[in-house]
Amino acid sequence: MPVKPVRPGRLRGQVFRGTWAVEAGVLTPDQLRSAAWRRLRRDVYADATLPVDHVLYARGVSLVAPTHAAFGGLTAVALWGGSEFVTRDDPVELIVPPGVRWQPGPGVVVRTGALEGDVVSDPPRLRRTSRTRTAVDLIRRGDVDDGVVLLDRLVTAGIVRLEDVRDAVADLPRSRGSRLAREIAGLADGFAESPPETRLRLLMLRAGLPMPVAQFRVFDDEGLIGRVDFAFPELRLAIEYEGKWHGEPQHVGRDRRRLNRLLAAGWRVVFVTAADMHDHEALIREIARALAA
Repeated sequence: MPVKPVRPGRLRGQVFRGTWAVEAGVLTPDQLRSAAWRRLRRDVYADATLPVDHVLYARGVSLVAPTHAAFGGLTAVALWGGSEFVTRDDPVELIVPPGVRWQPGPGVVVRTGALEGDVVSDPPRLRRTSRTRTAVDLIRRGDVDDGVVLLDRLVTAGIVRLEDVRDAVADLPRSRGSRLAREIAGLADGFAESPPETRLRLLMLRAGLPMPVAQFRVFDDEGLIGRVDFAFPELRLAIEYEGKWHGEPQHVGRDRRRLNRLLAAGWRVVFVTAADMHDHEALIREIARALAA
């Protein structure tokens, strides 16, 4: 027969060790196994009313992690408020100092790295790398374009300042990923509002086209028309990436009014879709023709 859920006030909204709860007399073993609690990992439980997300799993790992470890990578990003960068199914990332060995079991990736001066402990059990250290660590792995996309997203989301990342990578000693990080920090601009916008900007850059102004504000006699993704103001030419939401009914009317005002103000607009991004040469030719018109 199922045990009736009992949720003592001191455990509501909490993540805790099961052995502690039983030894302290807060719960009986049967109550611990009730529907009131969610088992996160061996001997780690959470109030079942808490949302199941990446941060919840990180809270669970914090109870069993080595003392001087700190969360890093996308887990640190989530703890800095970037929950949209990671899912509940992504492994929790933990950084341990050199010489520390820990076998965490499934769902956790352990990396080794020095942590002096780069750790924030607020609250203490959720130690994570600083905002800048987190971004630098992330762009030292993977490839260039993915790194630029990620760094643009981190800057746009307010997780980190691009200037801080550039200063940090400039000071990196020659080491694994340092050259990659400097290249990525130099290519990022922190203005893109979506990954395709970053990739489109990189495509135009590598094609040798003149560099447009990102997120340019266009005005007419009535005031602000809106921001365009990329603009060549002297030519009154805008390049707009058409995301999926543009075709949704609630956006169509607003988009059409905005486009009509742009055209009336003497602007031309080149729209780029996801399909266009699959044929780089044709897309570059279309933009080049618009620039030359």
